Amino acid sequence: QVQLVESGGGLVQPGGSLKLSCAASGFTFSRYSMNWYRQAPGKERELVAAIPSTGGNTNYADSVKGRFTISRDNAKNTVYLQMNSLKPEDTAVYYCNVRIPYLGNYWGQGTQVTVSS
Repeated sequence: QVQLVESGGGLVQPGGSLKLSCAASGFTFSRYSMNWYRQAPGKERELVAAIPSTGGNTNYADSVKGRFTISRDNAKNTVYLQMNSLKPEDTAVYYCNVRIPYLGNYWGQGTQVTVSS
């Protein structure tokens, strides 16, 4: 079955960096776009970044452009989110996501990112 396992979250000071990873299994990873979402307390889940199957033409939420970078390694079935210049408003649970036509919309368990001094 499809599994997405995020890692790399934690507590970081404002201005710091974190790199999230999402290990995927149960589907042909290299065929599908991958997404990172986040959900802050009391807010709706929002799309942070997306990367197509080939790795080009990435997309970002305006709030993270220039600070976050999404990438993927199809040989390792892993998608990453490098987060630099972190702000307190980046505090959220970050989720890995894949939509597979005719099968469904899949989510990882999430990883907590807390930006605080």
